Amino acid sequence: MKKSLFLLVATVALAAPPTYKVVSKIKIGGTGGWDYVYVDSANHRLYVSHNTQTEVVDTATDKLLGNIPGTNGVHGIAVANDLGKGFISDGRDNDVTVFDLKDFKVLSKIKTGQNPDAIIYEPVSHRVFTFNGRSSDSTAIDAKTGSVITASIPVGGKPEFAQVDGKGHIYFNLEDKNEIVEIDAKNALVSKHYSIAPCDSPSGLAIDPKKLLLYSVCDNKMMIVSDPAAGKVLATPAIGGGPDGVAFDDGYAFSANGRDGTITMVGETSPGKFEVVATIPTEPAARTIGSDQKGHKLYLPTAEMSAPTVDKDGKKGRAQPVADSFHIVVVGR
Repeated sequence: MKKSLFLLVATVALAAPPTYKVVSKIKIGGTGGWDYVYVDSANHRLYVSHNTQTEVVDTATDKLLGNIPGTNGVHGIAVANDLGKGFISDGRDNDVTVFDLKDFKVLSKIKTGQNPDAIIYEPVSHRVFTFNGRSSDSTAIDAKTGSVITASIPVGGKPEFAQVDGKGHIYFNLEDKNEIVEIDAKNALVSKHYSIAPCDSPSGLAIDPKKLLLYSVCDNKMMIVSDPAAGKVLATPAIGGGPDGVAFDDGYAFSANGRDGTITMVGETSPGKFEVVATIPTEPAARTIGSDQKGHKLYLPTAEMSAPTVDKDGKKGRAQPVADSFHIVVVGR
């Protein structure tokens, strides 16, 4: 009887996901494009990549605290709270900016491979890894000293967003090979590749820190749920168009669909079955996302976009952000 009751409660819980919606917007302003955001839940900080600088927001008050200048072509942010340092990948300068978490002052610059994109701190080895899109490799850095441990770890393709499992492993998407790659952080070498077909051009990657499952978002309107230990795909739920980021919060994965201006929320609706449980309206161009897993909030940078330019031959160019319209869409319960 007790077992039957437990199963009934579990089924009801899986069938009733929490409701997320836009709860506020944080005005940033300025000009230029953006890429990733990083949420430091422990210290109520939101780090926002923005053109040539990185802005810092207090998530308790939604107030802008300051910015870290000189992060040219900034893509990603990594935080090492145990060391009191942050690290930013500067795609145009082929380096990493190291900054102080207390006052955001720049401490040093570290050279990497070409066009460092994703960046992550691996806490077991106390190392920072950049994932360099143009040179198809990863650079391993000693986070304590700032010295380069391995300048180039060949990864076999164009790396995209990365995650750590807390056990010394790093996982990241290969955008041009439709694969997940595993790096052994201690030995600074690639230890596994596996296919995530039928995904096409994976970009954003999230991890379930308890079940250690990975969620990749793909250009062909698909999310891939995979088991990195087994190296296999578990599910392929449909998502919206134009995804670039995905976040995980409280048992659910959230794909940021920039073209559609929505979030696709995916959950495990029954053991081993992953399905779309909600579509959440956001704003056009909100394509990257970060999650505060303590406050259960999602943060998506975006801006108003101009109409695409058209050249003399009738070829359309890319739409550009409207000056001073850059902001963060906040989604919560």
